Amino acid sequence: MSLPKIVSQAEWVAAQKSFLVAEKQATKARDRLNTERRELPMVEVTKAYEFDGPDGSETLLDLFEGRRQLIIYHFMFHPEWEDGCPSCTAGTSELSPAFFEHLHTRDTSYAMVSRAPFEQLDRWKAKQHWDVPWYSSGGGDFNYDFGVTIDASRGFDEFNYRSLDDYAAIGQEIMKTAGQPYDMPGRSCFLQVEGRVFHTYSQYARGLEGTGGSYYFLDLTALGRQEDWEYPKGRSGAARPNIPDFST
Repeated sequence: MSLPKIVSQAEWVAAQKSFLVAEKQATKARDRLNTERRELPMVEVTKAYEFDGPDGSETLLDLFEGRRQLIIYHFMFHPEWEDGCPSCTAGTSELSPAFFEHLHTRDTSYAMVSRAPFEQLDRWKAKQHWDVPWYSSGGGDFNYDFGVTIDASRGFDEFNYRSLDDYAAIGQEIMKTAGQPYDMPGRSCFLQVEGRVFHTYSQYARGLEGTGGSYYFLDLTALGRQEDWEYPKGRSGAARPNIPDFST
């Protein structure tokens, strides 16, 4: 691995300014993408999914915990595994209590769902010292319907909106030849309106790698960051000035 080139202070500043232009372009592009995501259509979830959790059987609406939005992480945990997916485990370990608190202040709940029995999930959760709601979908349709369990024998032969044949055609034959059923990671967002649940968005594959704290996760939801609030006042009681748009 090569180290950065050593230059003078003036050259360093010039390079930073040049790169800042590209950074601002990327920020504006991301903002446009977030707006387009919020404007995507949604579909009502009418199937009666059941999950096994610490309080027994739960519905999808129960997983909202009374909030308007729900983000579900499809954690890879095959029913025959003793341990959870290492990659999913690493990502979940990065989530702090403050992360969940921030989501909750934006009326958004976060939960994980896996196919493994609840007892296995709860054991792994305790071993990792996590405090995140985690439910088992068991042998139900949830994982299949939301594109994270691959089982061609049941007609579920797509991942990230590509067929297994598509993956084989681009050199990823393992997606087709691996023993089925097998699980893949994903993240799905839901909105509830007067007791009706709607699926607004799902992301898979490389999309899951993007992180930026709770704001990144809120950007995936239909209601976004919900920042129409007054900025806190300073110690003197005077309102602080509006924060400028640094992306311009």
